[in-house]
Amino acid sequence: MAYLDRMLARPGWTALLLGAIAALGFEPLHFWPLTLLAIAGQVLLIGRAASGKQAALAGWLFGLGHFTIGDNWIATAFTYQANMPAWLGWIAVVALSLYLAVYPALAAWGAWVLARRSRLALVFAFAGAWIIAEWLRSWVFTGFVWNPLGMALMGPFEHAGIARLAPWTGTYGLSGVAVLISGLVIAALSPAAGRRVRLAAGAGLMLVGLTMLLPLGTASAPAPRPGSVAFSLVQPNIAQEVLNEPASFEANFARTARQTALRPPGERLVLWPESGVQDYLRDGYPPSLYWDATFGEDPALARGRLARVAGRGGMLLTGAVDLDIRGDRIAGARNVVTALDDRGAIRGSYAKAHLVPYGEYLPMRWLLEPLGASRLVPGAIDFLPGPGPQTLDLGRYGKAGMQICYEIIFSGQVVDRAHRPDYLFNPSNDGWFGAWGPPQHLAQARMRAVEEGLPVLRATTTGISAVIDGHGRVAQSLPRGVEGRIDGQVPPVLPPTLFAGLGNVLPLGWAIVLLAVSLVATRRRRG
Repeated sequence: MAYLDRMLARPGWTALLLGAIAALGFEPLHFWPLTLLAIAGQVLLIGRAASGKQAALAGWLFGLGHFTIGDNWIATAFTYQANMPAWLGWIAVVALSLYLAVYPALAAWGAWVLARRSRLALVFAFAGAWIIAEWLRSWVFTGFVWNPLGMALMGPFEHAGIARLAPWTGTYGLSGVAVLISGLVIAALSPAAGRRVRLAAGAGLMLVGLTMLLPLGTASAPAPRPGSVAFSLVQPNIAQEVLNEPASFEANFARTARQTALRPPGERLVLWPESGVQDYLRDGYPPSLYWDATFGEDPALARGRLARVAGRGGMLLTGAVDLDIRGDRIAGARNVVTALDDRGAIRGSYAKAHLVPYGEYLPMRWLLEPLGASRLVPGAIDFLPGPGPQTLDLGRYGKAGMQICYEIIFSGQVVDRAHRPDYLFNPSNDGWFGAWGPPQHLAQARMRAVEEGLPVLRATTTGISAVIDGHGRVAQSLPRGVEGRIDGQVPPVLPPTLFAGLGNVLPLGWAIVLLAVSLVATRRRRG
């Protein structure tokens, strides 16, 4: 305890270190006990703060360390932008973390103001405040809620761990659970705690460990049911360096088509990743925009080629790009999933709503472009957002919900609740996400499956592609850096969860309950 006292005597450096340690609980390391210990230490720091300002500073430094380590994959994106030096990537990571750290600061300040006189009340207040802070982080300035704290509680491929609570808490509520569990750590380590308190805390932590380590059922694909939709999910393993090079477009297409055609054609969904097709598939664009020399100015020929690859009875869902033409100029582009039937007819499309700042559009282009800033992904045209979650009725291929790339991370924003789908399709290009990004991205897709009770089918350019059932279990997957295909049948949809009905009203309700408990505990302490 003397060592702990020495650390707490330097609250600034300690908060920064604790935040960095807490990030080690996310994929790919998944050292979740360190996350719980780090949060426990942060609660102690907040409790020792002499003022709300000191508590907020401790929260901000915690967030700075936490997001700098957890979001390190963002630095890799700069290595694919020739106009910027690679070292600038780490500056971008720290700069983003300076902003994201505001939310843990708000949570720490709010907890201190409400419950600084009682450690037990402080735990409840911090849990409730953290839920609200993460919810704010999900939508303020379009939102960037990568790696909510509760993601550390997601188990390995075979089971969801404590994340199986997500149907009743939501992801942000699960983050509050992580803070409450850390309160058990404080109780177990506190020298002032009685024997019964320590035993109860130890038993609780042991139960947490067993929940994280022991599987719930198996990860095998469920037995096919009558009417199940067959699918072929393709991972072409096209390196980011050549994905957007026009000289490589035809070779990239041939690689994807080769994997698709390995099995005899039949009635099946064919799932291609984001950036799966470089041809413009819509009619009506100026002739000069149809780049492919093979098809000239006729996109119908390009659609016909895709239909032949999918095969008779196939329905292709692929990432593509649509243009927004206004008069004689290109006003913008849309990152879309296009559904093509076996005759080459477009059966529907979905436009990505949550766009990646600096990846798909340049914020304040009027200011930043003259200063030399540009998008991290090649292209001078900004993408335009779509209207939001949408369900495409594909007839015998089921009702498909669409979430393109990192849209899948936004809890409560992935499903059209008025038209619940049978499954979610999540095409992605994770090739510029570094080493940590792809497994973290997959984990968050799994969390959406648990929350909504929906299977998720992920097709990525370089991995990790996966078939996830409604319990968050990975039934089939392809690792990073592997060219391949997954064949199977779409896992069954589960009955709507409580979260599926209430959305983020549910975790916000839990936040109010936790804050109310904190206020009651504080009043009893005063009495």
